[in-house]
Amino acid sequence: MNYKIILNEERLIQFIDWLPILNSAEVYYVCLFSRSKYDSTGTLKSDKQQLKRFTSTKEFLFEKIKQLEIEMGGYKQKHIAVPQESLTLYITPNPRNLEIATKNSLKKFADLITKSYDGYNPHQEVLSQIQVSCSRKIFFDFDFDTIEPEQIIEKINNTKINKDCLTFIMTRGGFHLLIELNKINQSLKNSWYKTIMSIGNSDVRGDNLLPVPGCCQGNFSPYFLK
Repeated sequence: MNYKIILNEERLIQFIDWLPILNSAEVYYVCLFSRSKYDSTGTLKSDKQQLKRFTSTKEFLFEKIKQLEIEMGGYKQKHIAVPQESLTLYITPNPRNLEIATKNSLKKFADLITKSYDGYNPHQEVLSQIQVSCSRKIFFDFDFDTIEPEQIIEKINNTKINKDCLTFIMTRGGFHLLIELNKINQSLKNSWYKTIMSIGNSDVRGDNLLPVPGCCQGNFSPYFLK
């Protein structure tokens, strides 16, 4: 028996098709976490433990996610098997830039080698640089947990914000509202952020990690709200 990372193939394929086409030197950053808040067994002590992370293009994203479905018990936290219900897969919907990450990695390594070795892992250092090296800010992401999407939609309908720049993704316990920046009406480019913030209090906002639609977020599978 294996872990299930993909809970709904149709939703995942729809999401991959929706992701922006990458330019040269761009990739998507993906990471698998175990979350103790989704674990009913009480075995996990750390709220957010990173189990795997990798980069991918759109072309190979489905295959790479599928490869995470290893034998049950293969993911561990301090030698304790991680339960299926704790798993959550995240992605950066804004592409990451490998060229920027490479330059920043060289700077990081130049700093590290001037000091005594303290246990750092060069491979993980590079992945960390990729994670923070945003290539293009295509989306501005608002993460809401304390308000219903229908409330946001109703209030947005009373504003001048154009609907074609909005994407809602339902997640466990809330939703993400992604604003596609180049689709915002030019007349609103200096006011849209304040408008959204006045509508509801977003817990996290900016260039966020997003739970992957069609994949696991606890026992929930995120999806597009039509």
